[in-house]
Amino acid sequence: MPIDLMSAAAGAAAPVAGPTRLDPIELFLQADIIVQAVMVGLILASIWTWAIIISFTLRIGGLDRKSRDYEASFWDTKDREAALSKKMRGEVPSARVAGAGLDEWKRSTRATPVDRDATRQRIGAAMESQVAAEADDLANKLNFLATTGSVAPFVGLFGTVWGIMNSFFQIGAQQSASLAVVAPGIAEALFATAIGLFAAIPAVIAYNRFSNSVNQYEARLQRFADKVHAGLSRELDRV
Repeated sequence: MPIDLMSAAAGAAAPVAGPTRLDPIELFLQADIIVQAVMVGLILASIWTWAIIISFTLRIGGLDRKSRDYEASFWDTKDREAALSKKMRGEVPSARVAGAGLDEWKRSTRATPVDRDATRQRIGAAMESQVAAEADDLANKLNFLATTGSVAPFVGLFGTVWGIMNSFFQIGAQQSASLAVVAPGIAEALFATAIGLFAAIPAVIAYNRFSNSVNQYEARLQRFADKVHAGLSRELDRV
């Protein structure tokens, strides 16, 4: 066979060159369109996860600081109505909890004679309901973290399976099972799983940490509600 024909045959049989090192951009560009879609979705989920982590960290820190300041001023002032301004109710969870109890106290003490036991129960129920609402409002922000932490690895695994299937098709098309034929496709496929783990691991860690923070904050609000309830109960004895 002439030399030029042998060179042409060798060039036709040569597999498409893949990445020679771990280059995320090159792996993404050479991946199948389905695998690319999986990667893009996981990257967007990771970006949104970090946005939630940063915003929730700032929010829980701000709420905790505002609540501590409000609770200190609440016990220092004698005019509780002044401490429950519209602005405070809109910004501070502790103010909304105290406001729920004081509103129920005013409604229940308008009629005479006052049923003290029933009033105490209604005040307690009103504040407990508000505490639960505040905790639920914070916890709802964590749903995306829980979903990402549980689903992202499987989405990445789907991209990996799809990429490996394409590698097997390459084996049939090129009639060669050499590592040079299948390695690029497998590397691209495994990269999808890596991105899935990159999105899932921070989401799981953040979800567990923030869930504990929400539970601690709820317990703190409940302790404040119990103190307010005790104070209003003493006032009921004088009505």
